[in-house]
Amino acid sequence: MARWIPTKREKYGVGWYRGYTLRNKSKKGIFPETYIHLKEATVKDRGQHETVIPGELPLGQELTSTLREWAVIWHKLYVDNKTTQFRHVQQLTYSLIEWRSQILSGTLPKDELAELKKKVTAKIDYGNRILGLDLVVRDDNGNILDPDETSTISLFKAHETASKRIDERIQEEKPIFNTTHTYSLYVNFKNFVCNIGEDAELLMSLYDPDLSKFISENYLVRWGSNGMPKEIEKLNNLQAVFTDLSSSDLIRPKISLVCQIVRVGHMELKDGKKHTCGLRRPFGVAVMDITDIIHGKLLPGDLAQVQKDFSHLVDRSTAVARKMGFPEIILPGDVRNDIYVTLIQGEFDKGKKKTPKNVEVTMSVHDEDGNLQEKAIHPGAGYEGVSEYKSVVYYQVKQPYWYETVKVSIAIEEVSRCHLRFTFRHRSSQESRDKSERAFGMGFVKLMNADGTTLQDGKHNLIIYKGDNKKMEDAKCYLTLPYTKVEMEEKEVPSGKSLHHLANFTPNKDSTKDSFQIATLICSTKLTQNVDLLGLLNWRSNSQNIAHNLRKLMEVEGGEIVKFLQDTLDALFNIMMEMSENETYDFLVFDALVFIISLIGDIKFQHFNPVLETYIYKHFSATLAYKKTLQLAFLLKSFHCQNSFLQGQDAAGMANAALRT
Repeated sequence: MARWIPTKREKYGVGWYRGYTLRNKSKKGIFPETYIHLKEATVKDRGQHETVIPGELPLGQELTSTLREWAVIWHKLYVDNKTTQFRHVQQLTYSLIEWRSQILSGTLPKDELAELKKKVTAKIDYGNRILGLDLVVRDDNGNILDPDETSTISLFKAHETASKRIDERIQEEKPIFNTTHTYSLYVNFKNFVCNIGEDAELLMSLYDPDLSKFISENYLVRWGSNGMPKEIEKLNNLQAVFTDLSSSDLIRPKISLVCQIVRVGHMELKDGKKHTCGLRRPFGVAVMDITDIIHGKLLPGDLAQVQKDFSHLVDRSTAVARKMGFPEIILPGDVRNDIYVTLIQGEFDKGKKKTPKNVEVTMSVHDEDGNLQEKAIHPGAGYEGVSEYKSVVYYQVKQPYWYETVKVSIAIEEVSRCHLRFTFRHRSSQESRDKSERAFGMGFVKLMNADGTTLQDGKHNLIIYKGDNKKMEDAKCYLTLPYTKVEMEEKEVPSGKSLHHLANFTPNKDSTKDSFQIATLICSTKLTQNVDLLGLLNWRSNSQNIAHNLRKLMEVEGGEIVKFLQDTLDALFNIMMEMSENETYDFLVFDALVFIISLIGDIKFQHFNPVLETYIYKHFSATLAYKKTLQLAFLLKSFHCQNSFLQGQDAAGMANAALRT
């Protein structure tokens, strides 16, 4: 039943009003006062042909009638299962509802109200066009033209202008709504029924069985021994959204949701109070095939879009687990600097012990002075970071396989100074013995190479150094040493010679049978693993190699360029403006720009076209580059005309492409 809006005279008794519903005006009756909202209005020509004119702004009236009209169409789209159009109208409707509340509040200043009026009328006209409704003709201020007071010619011109403007808007909106490149999976955790008797950690992530690898971060839930969440305020409010899924993820043959269960307590469940507690021990795993869900029930859009369109599902308390890798499109302004570290496996000699060790790996992040980076390690979404991460402990296993992945998040400017430190310790089930155990080895890995590039993705076999515990904690003692076996072999470090100042360390493969392997994956929009691209991005600190780096840009893999598209374009335009006295740079920059535009025109990277357009309209600020770009384009075009024997790429066509961009 639609709410009826009466006049004050139509009030009937106390707490009741007499009137009719908008759906059936012929049926009259009385309605509770709580269902009625009084609005100021003026009644003209009282009687059978009276007209009620609401006292609110004309724009508010138009918004109300538009929303009512669209609501009927929106419902029909849902019934007809036209999902894309349904989502489109939903977004338009939500925008109008929000703007209507702002207008009716009466708190907007005059200039803001005028600006909002333009946005509202443009949105209404656009929505009416895509829904096949009549076009409303307006003046320059957005007011509806009165056909009784406007000439036919003026109406026609206004109609033609409005129609052209809406057609342009539709072309702009078309790629946004017809092609969704990013998706999200919403997970609501209901309960965990398992009689462990100790605290537990539940780690949920997406897994590709065909490739045998996890494709997302973990969503972490800490579960208490009492059968409830450790944080009682999270009861019935445990939810996560796995973001950055792309169309390539939708076509995976199979995808699973894996939940790893780690109990936190004693070495054995039967152990008593005198035994070591707080150990992370493997308990179980649960797997669910969600291929059908991935193919049909994902939330379209990135995190910001999902939070806007599905606010009833995703709110501030929802944990966000990102994909371990980049989404299909990286929009300008999307800054990310995540380093994923996976503890893969190790092999540890039992030494003087009769049985293999119960090895626990402790991972931490330190700067070049050895200072600990607080809360830099994130075991899973849903909780803040920790300063040290402790691995699962396998009981008396010589070659433990962990496959535990954590995310390291540190400031971009700190990456060059930081490294990961891994310490290895035997954990005894007896508390008295465990307290006396010290770390028996240490390994480390630098996050940035000497040439300024970041650590390469992939597996790394680290050297395990043994010796005095104090020296293993002193960064200045070990940072000069090789950290992988490959690096050690390349440097051909002779045992006991180049490391004489660390006589207590045993750094080479002949002195220990222990080994440790990790894997890293860097997802950063600011740090690159390509030395040529890095040289261009840092051109100010290496100005003598600008020409070399500009030429080398043409050899960089396309995927790496589009990943750093905004920074690369910024660097090119800044070189053109700040090095204006050198014409050689102008031609090289122009060639680089044409190369990038041609790259994005390739079918493999064509979905980055909106990214380039967004950069041009919202981020491009090199005003002095316009003149130079035009001059170079026309010069190149005329040169091509005079030299028809040129072969290879069509220079004139590429110049025209650059001009259009």
